[in-house]
Amino acid sequence: MIRKLPRCIQLDATDSRIFDPCAQPGEWAVPGAFMFADIAPEAIAGKTRQAFANGFLGIASFGWTTLVSVASVPEAEFEAAVTLLAQQIGRRFNPPSRAAAEAAAREELDYAAGLCEHPVNTLLALSRRLEGEHIVEQFRVVTPPGEKPHAKLWEIVADEP
Repeated sequence: MIRKLPRCIQLDATDSRIFDPCAQPGEWAVPGAFMFADIAPEAIAGKTRQAFANGFLGIASFGWTTLVSVASVPEAEFEAAVTLLAQQIGRRFNPPSRAAAEAAAREELDYAAGLCEHPVNTLLALSRRLEGEHIVEQFRVVTPPGEKPHAKLWEIVADEP
């Protein structure tokens, strides 16, 4: 079975200036809201604010990227991504067990896969905000320049009597 997952991309060098750390092109990504679950709202400032507001999390680097591209991922590579993310979660968050880290990683990657119900190479962006104590995420498809919908050139209207 082949699934789809978000893959980090960089269209220019902007991400390297606004994120610390910056994700690497080609690595698998997840939305990564869990990274902000225990951060006080007043601590979300500067580059952390940029990552919070618009960043996808690269699972290899634990760096951030603004855009991801929908990509096919073979099942074996998906499972390797689960293992890698579980290791990252284990190192950074001290979960109660390896099984708990793996369950969290699988849940996050399954969620990311659910965002990829678009054709391969579709670009996705996100915006994230706090609403009270909740993190709210919105995802959108980004249309590359030159692929904008055609403009309406004329309109047919009834003649006036």
